[in-house]
Amino acid sequence: MKKKIISGILALLTGVMLIGCGANTKTTTENTKGTKDDKLKITVSIYPLKEFTEEIAGDKADVTCLVPNNVEPHEYDPKAQDLEGLTKSDAFIYNGLGMESWIDKVNDVIKDKNIPVVDSSTGVESRKEEDAIDPHSWLSLKNAEIQSENIKNTLVKLDEKNKDYYEGNYSKFKGELESLYGEYKPKFEALNKKNFITGHAAFGYLCRDFGLTQKSVENLFAEGEPTPKQLEDLVSFCKESNIKTVFSESLASPKISETLAKEVGAKVVPILTLESKEDDKSYLESMRYNLDEIYGCLKDE
Repeated sequence: MKKKIISGILALLTGVMLIGCGANTKTTTENTKGTKDDKLKITVSIYPLKEFTEEIAGDKADVTCLVPNNVEPHEYDPKAQDLEGLTKSDAFIYNGLGMESWIDKVNDVIKDKNIPVVDSSTGVESRKEEDAIDPHSWLSLKNAEIQSENIKNTLVKLDEKNKDYYEGNYSKFKGELESLYGEYKPKFEALNKKNFITGHAAFGYLCRDFGLTQKSVENLFAEGEPTPKQLEDLVSFCKESNIKTVFSESLASPKISETLAKEVGAKVVPILTLESKEDDKSYLESMRYNLDEIYGCLKDE
């Protein structure tokens, strides 16, 4: 009889313990989910903004890029399924300066969703080339500071309790941008040659930062081909300036760059526009690569 009573008590205690464990497990799962859901959900238009946002947001946000990797943003045309996730975002951050010709489609989708739409290039001094505004603002380290600050301010508005965290991350990233700029500014100032050849005219803001000039095979939006007269002028310029390097971007057609290089006895060297993630390099690594390659070609020519 005693054995039966003891067995019954043990069974009851075991049941209570199992229920308790089950309740704890459920609570943990809910807490974990709650923590995950507490993260901001930010959608950005193009890849460099994803990097800027991740640098500042750290582990406080999930960041999604609207333009898929290895897709030319100038040619991107969002479909309904591309914009579905955008409606669940806490904010949409885009480059501006005409980079996203499809921005009206996005605004139509989210206009009734109370989702902040942030132009990251607010405060950037725009430049024009052939009567068109240059949208490639992120290829300037100085502009990257401005765009990152706009992103930081957005994150602070959305999540004020983590203001110090975002401010700290922004200060660190800004310091790294300024350090890279400070390293290369005197190098370029000491050079006699300031002109280089690119595949498409994406590096105007970088040139403005460092007092350089780009001559390009294709226009700002990597559209079309140069006319025979334009190509003839490029060949003449390369020969007169003793150009030995023609830079080519991965998302632009290499054929004309290769033709030009062959015509003037130059080599074709990759350069990174960061319109998509390239070579597994971070933004700072990519910009250092670009500056180093441009400096090397100008120093040697």
